[in-house]
Amino acid sequence: MRESCGVFGIYDYNNKNVVYDIYLGLMALHHRGQESAGISLCRRSQIKTIKAYGLVNEKILEKMKKFNSKIGIGHVRYSTAGRSTLVDAQPISKKTLSIAHNGNLVNNMILRNQLKKDGIKLRTRNDSEIILSLLMREKEQTGDIFEAIKNSVEKLEGAFSLALLTNDGKVIAIRDPYGFRPLCEGEAEGIVAFSSESIALDINHINLSRDIQPGEMAIADENGVQRKRYASYNRRSHCMFEYVYFSRPDSILDGRSVYSVRYKLGINLAKTYKNDADIIIPVPDTSRTAAEGLSHESGIPVAEGLIKNRYVQRTFIMPRQKERDGAVRIKLNPLKTVLSDKRVLLVDDSIVRGTTLRNIISMVRKSGAKEVHVRVTCPPIISPCFYGIDIAIHNELVACDKKIEEIRKSFNADTLGYQKIDGLVDAIGMPKEDLCLGCLTGEYPTPLAQELSDKLKYRTNRKKTRYWEEE
Repeated sequence: MRESCGVFGIYDYNNKNVVYDIYLGLMALHHRGQESAGISLCRRSQIKTIKAYGLVNEKILEKMKKFNSKIGIGHVRYSTAGRSTLVDAQPISKKTLSIAHNGNLVNNMILRNQLKKDGIKLRTRNDSEIILSLLMREKEQTGDIFEAIKNSVEKLEGAFSLALLTNDGKVIAIRDPYGFRPLCEGEAEGIVAFSSESIALDINHINLSRDIQPGEMAIADENGVQRKRYASYNRRSHCMFEYVYFSRPDSILDGRSVYSVRYKLGINLAKTYKNDADIIIPVPDTSRTAAEGLSHESGIPVAEGLIKNRYVQRTFIMPRQKERDGAVRIKLNPLKTVLSDKRVLLVDDSIVRGTTLRNIISMVRKSGAKEVHVRVTCPPIISPCFYGIDIAIHNELVACDKKIEEIRKSFNADTLGYQKIDGLVDAIGMPKEDLCLGCLTGEYPTPLAQELSDKLKYRTNRKKTRYWEEE
């Protein structure tokens, strides 16, 4: 899967240069995107943007140190719309405005075609430039950034947590009316910051103060911080996958500890299934916390049976299948002295395509395990995500058209147990109606996503085109 990007914005009222703060924030958010990174700063009504393909690196930091500014935004990218190129990297800047976007627009192509008809040229293929173009046009027409935002977002269907930088000295955080993607606010002495996750605040010694609410914007300028509601919402639809996989365990999302949620996911798995095994082996690293919870409830010890190569990207968020296949082989190495002659209970956070887990089970068996039982903290993923995680089409999902027993046999596992949806909801601790479970149920909170899913589910998609990028 691709993209859950990370955004960061900061305003330092002490007039200190914020480039290093943004750099640290992006480093803390690197698990959300490793394709590209960038920083935008503003000084004397001029916006300067530097981007680099690949990881956040010191070259960006050194270049931006020369452009001293007390305000700025940053972005780490994993693309769900557009191409994996530096042109499509973010932040994207146009004259008086720069944007960093986490999420995905379902009506991407509809808006793109409309903007082209209106004579607006687009340099990239990503949906973030669409938002920026709408904002620029509305700002020119209304002369007011609040009205520009309000008028623009009315046209959007999908997920957007945004950090904006204006050339007149504003840093603006915006969260869509459903609250699909996380976005929080933090404060320190003379500093206000916005981030996809609280850990980017922690690394800068900034205290988490609140979450940006669905349908809300926060504007930091020389007069302080104003918070305005630009849209009402019919329902909240927080992405369950943020808790299961994407976010770091030391983050706080919408008032909930990700670590505590994952620990409870493990407890709920232990309560749901009979677990006859000698050792629990987590698939590093996102499954480790759930493995601890499962161990606590079942009494089976956790062991390090898979040693991770720390210099390999997360295989889930690699753009191409060939890259993911190769990365699995070098990402993990089985520890034979731990696995040999053992009944192994393997814990993974989720199964999407099945590539990684199938290879891991094979490795564990070849290392001498007597039995391999699999427990998955997420229920079966049967349908695409339209809101910022690149589960793009039905026919790439192993659980879309297979029963659990068929999947178990194809993986060569002795048993396979998925989390139940009720167990997931219980662990997150939110009302079921406040969560987006579209990829688990095929039922979506927005109309175009539902229409596309229903229309294209049974169509053969050999090119594997993302539904939201189809003409």
